[in-house]
Amino acid sequence: MGFVVIIPARYESSRLHGKPLMDIAGKPMIQWTWQQAKQSGASRIVIATESEAVKQACEAFGAEVCMTSSSHQSGTERIAEVVETLGLGDDEIIVNVQGDEPMLPPALIVQVADGLSTHETVQMATLCEPIEDVETVFDPHAVKVIRNQQDFALNFTRAPMPWSRDTFSNESATLPHNWHYKRHIGLYAYRAGFVKRYVAWPECDLEHVERLEQLRVLWHGEDILVLDALCDAGIGVDTQKDLDKVRQLISQKA
Repeated sequence: MGFVVIIPARYESSRLHGKPLMDIAGKPMIQWTWQQAKQSGASRIVIATESEAVKQACEAFGAEVCMTSSSHQSGTERIAEVVETLGLGDDEIIVNVQGDEPMLPPALIVQVADGLSTHETVQMATLCEPIEDVETVFDPHAVKVIRNQQDFALNFTRAPMPWSRDTFSNESATLPHNWHYKRHIGLYAYRAGFVKRYVAWPECDLEHVERLEQLRVLWHGEDILVLDALCDAGIGVDTQKDLDKVRQLISQKA
């Protein structure tokens, strides 16, 4: 099974300006992410950015870079431009590895690509992991996913959903015993032709309200396969607190 990894790396991050180039143990964050992707055995790895500074930094450590528009509103839109620029075939499997995942295990990249390749009629796949504490359920930065019995997504939300009437209404909320909450891991595999169809659809109301681009797929009646991650996904960098933690962990490993 062959697959291409595309890593969107937007310099103008709203929460951490210049995030791809932030230093972690002597290397820019994007280099750590690229190194993890290299270990997945992908047939090709391309970093997609709107920034000349990011391009120069990535080429300095040997990465292939594709310059993209600064007007894209999501990583998937940026990936669609790369698909067109590189002329990738419609059946090519693309894995979207976010540039702010410097600790993402290569095994998960392989898992999501393999999951898509073994479901021939499915156009998109992603991963999830268990939520073990009620604080994470109520954290809007932790995206929750609800699946049906065939492991296809019913919904993605920042809200504590499903609402546990019996345990969330108490003064001290606790997790219910009869439901296992899942946190969505922002790692996607798509078929290249589907990416082109996705960006042709307008932003839907649900996506706009939640600020979750994958909801556009469900809105248009397409399936998203959601697999249980084979291992812990590590820490993605959304905030300064995340960055500090990742710096600490990588420095300890080094």
